[in-house]
Amino acid sequence: MIQLKTDCLIFQTNDGEQVPCSAEWVTLELMGEGAQLVDPEVVRHASAAVLHYFKHELQRQFVSVAEFAAALEKVLRNFGLSVYADHETPANPPPKKPEQRVVDCNLHEMATSAVSEGFELLFFPHLREELQRQLKQAPHMVRFRGLRPCVKQLAGTPRWNRRCQSLNDQIVEFLRSCWQTESASHSCALVVL
Repeated sequence: MIQLKTDCLIFQTNDGEQVPCSAEWVTLELMGEGAQLVDPEVVRHASAAVLHYFKHELQRQFVSVAEFAAALEKVLRNFGLSVYADHETPANPPPKKPEQRVVDCNLHEMATSAVSEGFELLFFPHLREELQRQLKQAPHMVRFRGLRPCVKQLAGTPRWNRRCQSLNDQIVEFLRSCWQTESASHSCALVVL
């Protein structure tokens, strides 16, 4: 019988075939594209740990791919990575983060429609209605975008001036006060950009 290299094991595939391979090569094959996301040094140490376990602690030269994958999974978890072998589901899967729902509103579009209707004064009631409508969806964040173009549209000026700054502050303060009066404001953030 030919002696194996020190970093090799004989792997038994599902169809009974026995293939001598480097433990590091099999590790890279099992990890697939995920191996690119992990430091190569970690991959080397993980494969060396599994190789040592089978060759020296269990005194085995023949290992099934499933056994190797399960041992590799355990080593990678001990290195702090969250990995699971394809053949099993984890007994204690990591807790899923709650979905962060963010709703967006375009202030510039609202200003355009308010000005096209002929009245700048319609903007503020529409703004309150839009905030209330978005809060009914129970989001984690309501984000109003386009404040600067909105202000210029309402002020009817292409350049920023004192009136723009004053109107900007009024819109932000109005949104803040509307948001604070709503009951959903305790579970949701308001962002104005």
